[in-house]
Amino acid sequence: MPEPDRALKGRETPLPTADTHFVLGTPIKPPFPDGIQTVVLGLGCFWGAERDFWQIDGVYTTAVGYAAGHTPNPTYEEVCSGSTAHNEVVLVAHDPAKVSFDEILRHFWEGHDPTQGMRQGNDVGTQYRSGIYTSDDAQQQAALTSRERYQAALTAARMGEITTEIQPATAFYYAEEYHQQYLAKNPNGYCGLGGTGVSCPVGMVAAE
Repeated sequence: MPEPDRALKGRETPLPTADTHFVLGTPIKPPFPDGIQTVVLGLGCFWGAERDFWQIDGVYTTAVGYAAGHTPNPTYEEVCSGSTAHNEVVLVAHDPAKVSFDEILRHFWEGHDPTQGMRQGNDVGTQYRSGIYTSDDAQQQAALTSRERYQAALTAARMGEITTEIQPATAFYYAEEYHQQYLAKNPNGYCGLGGTGVSCPVGMVAAE
């Protein structure tokens, strides 16, 4: 990935995008209602990843975008060039009274293969890396604990080492409007996600 001084310069103005979730009818941009918690997740192509999360009962809204890179307000083409260091990600805003963060993490681990490094299936590039970008210290610790426990499950199944990066969230840049809830607008669209086949029960990801 490029160092900050070698990344594309980007732009000051955010890209035009939707304001309302095409499926849920909720706002995709803050401020969100009191009590709603957010986390940013990277698990390959963000089209299929977003669809998985908006279907969870208790998820208030989702949006796709770019995170963990250097270039401000990047375009899709710039991210795909590998010159921004950004990851394709999903912003998940959920009501913890209806769905716990541990359950969100379970869907994350089971929704992709976190052992593949800079790829996910046939999608290859730094923008397809596995990542959890947390909103606070509690989420950070829960994510680290869940990675240890899921790694134990993978090891028991004689599978590889997790490459998921876990770090505090920095800037989240909303992707272009046509990317938002893409598979609801294009039901036959491409979705390259695939899990490991190893289940991760809520009790496994939750801290003891």
